[in-house]
Amino acid sequence: MMASQLGSMLTKWGNLSTSDHASVVSINLFVALLCGCIVIGHLLEENRWVNESITALLIGVCTGVVILLTSGGRSSHLLVFSEDLFFIYLLPPIIFNAGFQVKKKQFFRNFITIMLFGAVGTLISCCIITSGRCYHLCLSCFEDGQGNGVMQFFSKLGIGSFDMGDYLAIGAIFSATDSVCTLQVLNQDETPLLYSLVFGEGVVNDAASVVLFNAIQSFDLTHINIRIAFQFIGNFFYLFFASTMLGVVTGLLSAYIIKTLYFGRPSGSIDWTGICCFPWFLLTQMRILMHSTDREVALMILMAYLSYILAELFYLSGILTVFFCGIVMSHYTWHNVTESSRITTKHAFATLSFVAEIFIFLYVGMDALDIEKWRFVSSTPGTSVAVSSMLLGLVLVGRAAFVFPLSFLSNLVKKNPTEKISFRQQVIIWWAGLMRGAVSVALAYKQFTRSGHTQLRTNAIMITSTITVVLFSTVVFGLMTQPLIRFMLPHSKHTTSMVFSDSATPKSFVVPLLDSTHDSDADMGHGFPRPSSLRMLLATPTRSVHHYWRKFDDAIMRPMFGGRGFVPFVPGSPTEGSASQLQ
Repeated sequence: MMASQLGSMLTKWGNLSTSDHASVVSINLFVALLCGCIVIGHLLEENRWVNESITALLIGVCTGVVILLTSGGRSSHLLVFSEDLFFIYLLPPIIFNAGFQVKKKQFFRNFITIMLFGAVGTLISCCIITSGRCYHLCLSCFEDGQGNGVMQFFSKLGIGSFDMGDYLAIGAIFSATDSVCTLQVLNQDETPLLYSLVFGEGVVNDAASVVLFNAIQSFDLTHINIRIAFQFIGNFFYLFFASTMLGVVTGLLSAYIIKTLYFGRPSGSIDWTGICCFPWFLLTQMRILMHSTDREVALMILMAYLSYILAELFYLSGILTVFFCGIVMSHYTWHNVTESSRITTKHAFATLSFVAEIFIFLYVGMDALDIEKWRFVSSTPGTSVAVSSMLLGLVLVGRAAFVFPLSFLSNLVKKNPTEKISFRQQVIIWWAGLMRGAVSVALAYKQFTRSGHTQLRTNAIMITSTITVVLFSTVVFGLMTQPLIRFMLPHSKHTTSMVFSDSATPKSFVVPLLDSTHDSDADMGHGFPRPSSLRMLLATPTRSVHHYWRKFDDAIMRPMFGGRGFVPFVPGSPTEGSASQLQ
């Protein structure tokens, strides 16, 4: 009896050891592939036809083919996709780095237009993709109780039955864009307006798509009516603004803590008189700690990640929260640390974002050949092709339905001709949002799989169709981006310099709208004249807001939360480097 039990235990241990070893082998191969993507991306650095996203996708597809052949058709990927891995570990560093490195002058100068494209445009695109008709911007296509557009199309194909939440989720999934290909071709120095709009809309669009998707998940849309529709839209905007405010508050808290602790201040004697009020004693006396770049960098990274986790804890949008937390931390917190910490954080955030992006696209490429899901559609391959084609067509139409009308509205309120969006620029903005990326894949997995697996034919068709759209749009549209931009903007060189003016910035990191030094006072508002009348205020609302924001920032925000020029100079303190440069 004991011998049999001991034998079974040894067998279990052996299986566990074999499983652990297989996981180690998979991780080793995946890390090796990541290194290969980086090396090949470096070799193709000057080639704007193939960017790192396309490179990682193609390497992932080729790897999937090899694994599929060597495993006898049982598997095509090394790791099982997990939406938790994507949303909790991979997405936060990408979005935070976008906010941390954004050039605030261009972003906020075009803030209204960016929010129109990113938030309102996402809603319009979602409604059109859901309904299948360009003139139905809301949910009127379902008023007859039977549905049409996508719903009738799916029923005719014999895919299966989806409820209202599934159709709305499909709209949110395919509203998420990926404008990396266009950003790598555009030159932000030659076309700053176009670049800022494409980049800003891309970030806000990802956040809006996830907010919209989460709002759909939280509503019972089985029996939808006008009241529920307005509640749904109201919940969307509530999540949008609440997430933004949480990111701002978390960023300000990090700035206040680091400014008060003053890790860079030389050591000194501790005043124990205020120990009775321990929190105040902790904030005021811990500042005498000796300089520690490790503590400064660790606190910035952890506070940034805390903002994302807090948003998830309160059922808000972590993407929006961490993005605006990055903007606030770059404006205040980053100036409160020592020069060595500034260099370290810039490298650290860019590196984490860079690796996470390659990881995502590499996996998407491998998962494109997942035999488990393709087995369900192997008997009717035309169905998957038809669904993919229909979704791709709706993406094209849904994108055009808001880019051109919203550009027209934006041009109406702009008096300066240089700030208006020309028709050629509108075409490029439309094209930049046609690519679909990892956010769409992650949302599709979250909606139609459980832990990366599914045994339902309808869900498998949606996953394979999503991956097909992502691969086709990224590779085909991505390869056509450079010729299109050359045709639409013939007077531009369309080569983005890979070398930044700041030597602290890694050459291999192409960061959109990078503020490699700092926004000057003129850039951020001091160069704008004070509005002398209501007419002038309405004629140039963005510049007027900049003027009053700068006065408020200088008078209240910077003295309290730090930032450039308002942290007292102490030898060895965070402002030592800045003060020496000013002298």
